[in-house]
Amino acid sequence: MPLLVEIVTPERLLLSQQADMVLLPGAAGQMGVMKGHVPLLTTLAAGEIVLTLNGEEIEALAVGGGLAEVRPDKVTILADTAERSEEIDEIRAEEARQQAEQALQAADGPVPSPVHLAALRRSQTRLRVAERRKRRRSSSPVA
Repeated sequence: MPLLVEIVTPERLLLSQQADMVLLPGAAGQMGVMKGHVPLLTTLAAGEIVLTLNGEEIEALAVGGGLAEVRPDKVTILADTAERSEEIDEIRAEEARQQAEQALQAADGPVPSPVHLAALRRSQTRLRVAERRKRRRSSSPVA
């Protein structure tokens, strides 16, 4: 029996989808949620959200942090930012990754800038989510 997953950003309702399981980038690490999970409220780190249904990955999204409310039959994610895999511009994400890496290399001092580290993580996450879409597409049967 699936659970309802809703992802909301400040701009829109990004997703309302049934799933058997949703993987979330919790602040303390990756967490999986299935129907019947105990209720909880948790912060989300920047990372990937992955939905599966009938053992198949059906959706991957990049999220820039936020909150998740888990109930036994529903997961509501209030995301700072979020993008579906098909919305990600891979060229821009790769450019952002390169710029963040260059900024980190050029930075003075022994401690890397949290701003540049966050930008690097965001761009890497976006690229991973876009890559998931390609793998899903290449593994699906040809009609």
